[in-house]
Amino acid sequence: MIAALALLTPVMSQGQNYFAQHATVDGIDVVRLTDSRRHTEVSIIPSIGNMAYEMKVNGANAFWWPYRTLAEFKAKPGFAGNPFLGPWANRLDQDAFYANGRKYTLNPNLGNVGRDGHQLPIHGFLSYVPWTVTESTADENSAWVSSKLEFWKHPDWMAQFPFAHNLVMTYRLRDGALEVHLAVENLANEPMPLSIGFHPYFAVHDAPRDAWTVHVAAVDHVLLSDQLIPTGKTEPSTVPDPYLLGGGQLDDVFSGLQRDSNGTATFWVQGAKQRVSVVYGRNYPVAVIYAPRGKDFICFEPMAAITNAMNLAHAGLYANLTYVPAGGRWEESFWIRADGF
Repeated sequence: MIAALALLTPVMSQGQNYFAQHATVDGIDVVRLTDSRRHTEVSIIPSIGNMAYEMKVNGANAFWWPYRTLAEFKAKPGFAGNPFLGPWANRLDQDAFYANGRKYTLNPNLGNVGRDGHQLPIHGFLSYVPWTVTESTADENSAWVSSKLEFWKHPDWMAQFPFAHNLVMTYRLRDGALEVHLAVENLANEPMPLSIGFHPYFAVHDAPRDAWTVHVAAVDHVLLSDQLIPTGKTEPSTVPDPYLLGGGQLDDVFSGLQRDSNGTATFWVQGAKQRVSVVYGRNYPVAVIYAPRGKDFICFEPMAAITNAMNLAHAGLYANLTYVPAGGRWEESFWIRADGF
């Protein structure tokens, strides 16, 4: 349980349904978005990765959040809720990456690069950094909060990823769904490789984990090495639809997403009646799904590119790496909907 609010005051409400509010929880600033008609509340921590940690529908949290208090999380932050992954998501196969035909070597002495069990660089270094709120408000249609991260102002970040850019993230609660919109503004004088993503954790509560069923909206399964690095090859996905987690697990990368007439692809996990759906916008062509054995969560991870995309593209093994042009902008959304809660 999260500690009681010490302060909760409406920022703006132009309708009778939606609210955007600021709060202090355990001395930490929180923004809360509310849809009173649908009994939905979303809570975000701008100062710690701009992470959403609650999407409560009728009091039940669709995010997996194992912390008892925000103070506990702040003291030892870990992956839960909705972490952002940048300036690259997932693993690199070496302490370097390629962009625009040049090799950029990471500096391990700066101490800001995370490592996996094989000591490979993983998930960049932006998951817990502070963002600046630029707007939080509500009208008759939605409630939202926008925050900005000025990457270019941090020398230690630029030393690892020398592409000046800004990130603008907006959480918007509307019609029972939470939209997570990200805009990348390239301030550099050359194209910027885009290999970012999100790592949201979800849970349903009306059935044990082994009774959860999963829908994988993808036709291609990306083949991985023993170090979980894509080999450059794919195979047709053989995941049943729906897939019963049972005693199994998922730790897989998928492409070839199955999209509807709007260009979106929908993944979901369901218990008895509760279902959490994650809807990918067009510019998220890759889905990582992570549901390890013995853990009561599943991650549907929207990705702008496959794991190790920058290095695979340089090696001629990946043709779909996106570059944001100099002075240009990239943007996309994914949506989270909780039904039956």
